[in-house]
Amino acid sequence: MNIPKLDKAIIEEYKKLDSTSISDAMDKIGIPSGLYGIKPITPGTVMCGQAFTVRYVPCGEVKGTVGDFLDDVEPGQVCVLDNGGRDYCTVWGDIMAMTASLRGIAGTLIYGVCRDIKDIHKIKYPIFSNGFYMVTGKDRVEVAAINEPVTVAGIKVCPGDLIFGDDTGALIVPFDKVEKVLEIAKEIERKEDIIRMHVQSGLSLREARAQTGYHHLQTKEAE
Repeated sequence: MNIPKLDKAIIEEYKKLDSTSISDAMDKIGIPSGLYGIKPITPGTVMCGQAFTVRYVPCGEVKGTVGDFLDDVEPGQVCVLDNGGRDYCTVWGDIMAMTASLRGIAGTLIYGVCRDIKDIHKIKYPIFSNGFYMVTGKDRVEVAAINEPVTVAGIKVCPGDLIFGDDTGALIVPFDKVEKVLEIAKEIERKEDIIRMHVQSGLSLREARAQTGYHHLQTKEAE
């Protein structure tokens, strides 16, 4: 499958943002984006790139594999692994994290859990998941699809969608909304900076917020 490509300059602009302003911008256009329950495994890292998707299913009598798809992921992409939210077996560990880091992959998002946390922390590779657990996914789950739409925390993720994660959490921006959301998010951050400046100069929070329309920055636009 040919994944549509974003201009690298757009991705660099997103890296300057915060997940909260991106989330508010997505609210502004009325599209759910926050991946509830997904948390940063490596604090202090930012994950931003286009989705390379993988979906897992439980193994049958004939065991499949957890896959060697990592060789096909391009530098700058984010691995999005849909393990159905399973918390009893992992689909990512330290060897995959090391390989991904060496290949310049932007991070990994898992609807499920990972393992080998100590070694992952050492290389500061960005991982966002439901948590961690030591039991392997080998002989328990297998790859069912690569670069097809998947589900993460109830949100549809398509190959090429923008994935963003920071210390507050992770979210997804559909490919065709990336530029519009970037514009809105930058404006939200600009107005929030104005609020901070006003408060630091002695204005009340109520007045500063009123001057910037703070309470409606994320309100859905009228049709």
